[in-house]
Amino acid sequence: MKNSQDNNQDQSIISPILPTYARMDVGFVRGSGSRLYDKNDNEYLDFGSGIAVNCLGHCHPKLVKALSDQAGKLWHTSNIYEIPGQEKLAKRLSNLTFADSMFFTNSGAEAVECAIKMARRYHNATGHPERYRIISFEGSFHGRTLATIAAGGSEKLTKGFGPKVDGFDVIKFYRNMKKVEDHITDETAAIMIEPIQGEGGIRPVSTENLQILRELADKHGILLIYDEIQCGVGRTGKLFCHEHAGVTPDIMPIAKGIGGGFPLGACLATEKVAQYMTVGTHGSTYGGNPMAMAMGNAVLDVLAEENILENVIKMSDKLRIELMKLKKKYPEIIEMVRGFGLMMGLKLHIEPRDFVVQAFKNKLLLVGGGENTVRILPPLNIKAEDIDNAIILLDKTCAQLLKKLNNPGDKK
Repeated sequence: MKNSQDNNQDQSIISPILPTYARMDVGFVRGSGSRLYDKNDNEYLDFGSGIAVNCLGHCHPKLVKALSDQAGKLWHTSNIYEIPGQEKLAKRLSNLTFADSMFFTNSGAEAVECAIKMARRYHNATGHPERYRIISFEGSFHGRTLATIAAGGSEKLTKGFGPKVDGFDVIKFYRNMKKVEDHITDETAAIMIEPIQGEGGIRPVSTENLQILRELADKHGILLIYDEIQCGVGRTGKLFCHEHAGVTPDIMPIAKGIGGGFPLGACLATEKVAQYMTVGTHGSTYGGNPMAMAMGNAVLDVLAEENILENVIKMSDKLRIELMKLKKKYPEIIEMVRGFGLMMGLKLHIEPRDFVVQAFKNKLLLVGGGENTVRILPPLNIKAEDIDNAIILLDKTCAQLLKKLNNPGDKK
């Protein structure tokens, strides 16, 4: 029970929620497509998609129906029983990808943790227990658990949570990935990389470099892990980003878009690796529950039935062209347009937070990123008119910020 001093505190100021987010001053109560609405029914254009989670926008009718139908049948049993939806989704993902087997999780961080365990288990089972270290890259983001922040390696993620979990060699994000070979040792188990760094500022890995990493992994008998949590599930115009390069990983954690807004992740792997994850080596209470499986299957249904990948290609061309026009119009604000598909970034000459806040005031939702970048992550089924509206709001945002830049004393 709270004491009298606690009872006297101003409850309008003190929240029982940990203050780990610098939240915008708005609470959304409903959504539809690419729009969100607050309690006063103010409309916002959502080009952040819950950080690439709401891949089909808000409240897509087929996802709502799938959720509602499953809610009336069964929510949770346990992984100590068979879950038919898991078999269905796993077979579909296996048919669509390189993977022979997979483990379902509730989040991206859990999927990466599973990938780390898989890599270590593989080498241990094949007679090389000394191979446990994973090479990762500066600017990467693999989650917020103790192991995944060590894999990311930045001080922003790890400060105050030491000592760091051992087993990660965070190296430079090379323009020429052949240099990664200099960091491979007898203790190296795997190379882990995002084909496009999201939190790191929309930094794509070139086709050539993805191929180089595959060659290095094969040459040295180590595994290749592609973290496609943010760039996967159609965001680049292919179901998974690495498909553009014509190479495949040994292990691939996914999440975000695969659930369409429902918590769902998975760790996909080849049989070569997966065969050593035997009974008792891994588990999850909620992972792969019937509700999540219904949503994952519904997302794959919509991607196919509504030709979503074709829309991504078409709309991404339009978006890139319009963003390049803005860069030309506002060179003092925008330094570079980068990324591809519907995973675009504006590298700025100003603080990303200032840009995100000003866009928010204009009722456009964006997401900040590393390297002075603002991320643009609209739903994959975005319409041309929504892009037109977003460009109008981005133009307005740039104009306002340029005015402030030229008139620093102007508070308006």
